[in-house]
Amino acid sequence: MADSWATSAELRDVHRSLDLHVDVRAGTRGAGAALIRSLRDAVRTGRLAPGTRLPSSRALAADLGVARNTVADAYAELVAEGWLTARQGSGTRVAARSEPRRTTARAATQEPPPHPLDRQATYNLLPGAPDAARFPRAAWAAAARRALLAAPSAAFGHQGPGGRVELRRALAGYLARARGVYAEPARIVVCAGFTGGLRLLAEVLRAEGARRVAVEPYGLGLHRRLITGAGLRTVPLPYDDGGIATAALPATGAGAVLLTPAHQFPTGVALAPERRAAAVDWARATGGVVLEDDYDGEFRYDRQPVGALQSLDPEHVVHLGTVSKSLSPALRLGWMVLPERLSRGVHVEQSLSRTPPGVVDQLTLAEFLDSGGYDRHVRAARQRYRRRRDRLVAELARRAPRVTVTGIAAGLHAVVRLPPGTERRVLARAAREGLAVARLGAYAHGSAAWEEGGDFTAPAPAGEAPGARGEALVVGYGTPPDHLYPGALAALCRVLEAET
Repeated sequence: MADSWATSAELRDVHRSLDLHVDVRAGTRGAGAALIRSLRDAVRTGRLAPGTRLPSSRALAADLGVARNTVADAYAELVAEGWLTARQGSGTRVAARSEPRRTTARAATQEPPPHPLDRQATYNLLPGAPDAARFPRAAWAAAARRALLAAPSAAFGHQGPGGRVELRRALAGYLARARGVYAEPARIVVCAGFTGGLRLLAEVLRAEGARRVAVEPYGLGLHRRLITGAGLRTVPLPYDDGGIATAALPATGAGAVLLTPAHQFPTGVALAPERRAAAVDWARATGGVVLEDDYDGEFRYDRQPVGALQSLDPEHVVHLGTVSKSLSPALRLGWMVLPERLSRGVHVEQSLSRTPPGVVDQLTLAEFLDSGGYDRHVRAARQRYRRRRDRLVAELARRAPRVTVTGIAAGLHAVVRLPPGTERRVLARAAREGLAVARLGAYAHGSAAWEEGGDFTAPAPAGEAPGARGEALVVGYGTPPDHLYPGALAALCRVLEAET
């Protein structure tokens, strides 16, 4: 029996022990001296912090392949020298000492320096993110527990491309119900957020012979850089109050077009029905592909939800979605619903890139969708963000009547159009108020910020035209936590009322 079962003391060692990297290569003085030197150096340099509990002598001896007495003697020597402490019931710990002299170990464990905006901005009204404080931690944790208990053992082995079948099935049902997407599970590929999906698609399009991708004249520079990084060229399309002029697509020579048809980012315009049809007709006639970015499809306020463009022709439209606005960008969870002809290429590219999201998060999102937790969270978030939007519109109408707020029927941001000639002063005043807001022109195709990932909050460089849509701010009213939103809105009003 003693050979078959661990003793209770051994079991306690297994549960209490932590992994500890020490070098016991003997040299000329033996393993004991090497262990003492290695532990002493680890404490001196700060690699072992004060109060750290060390493994028991039995456990460490087993890990290192040395006699237990060797470890016990080393611990006793370091206790005598004051490097360690040993108390009954508390084990052996690193002694409390004055701040040790640290080497590169400290640099490796320090928090990275804050982004310049984090140091300067008291209030963050930049677009592109939800209120991080409202992430549904308890509901997500409960879904994770249920998902882990129900998951098959194979879920924790090596995974093939495409994503977990549990999530693809859950997404197929949700997207068909909520967004009108034709989405068989086999057509869905789970990816590392929208950018992860776009990167894969750009590589596949280039391999299929595409040379150009038509894009909207306003958008995120990161998306353009992902496309050009794959060796493709971007061509901006004309634009007016009906959205992108999709009738201009044949003249671009593009093999694909990237659109935000339900809620153009950042202007907020929905693509007119006849232009949606024209984009699909172009794809059918040329063999091209429409890449539909449905980045905030859950948030509609003053109009009926605009159905997914993919439903018009699933064989010529790729529907891309993400939880970055509905839950959190930190999850890095997105999906693509693919035409059949692109599925194999995307699967091959994903298997080469090794960039799928973690299995646990995939299983958790599947459970969150299937249990109704996602719908409940989205409904509550939609009501909360609508109240914020309404407060923004009312306060600006009262305190800054010369500005116009547009693009507010959906999403988590608004466009605040400024009186001509005031943008530079407004941005300078915002900086003094500690308020981070983006200028619309920074998202325009060809702007320095758009092309190089520069500062969207800085005034336009000398000589840069304000753009086709004029001088305006893009205000992300979804970004601040609840307790900071009133202050952020008050700061915005102070900045704008000086010009009105």
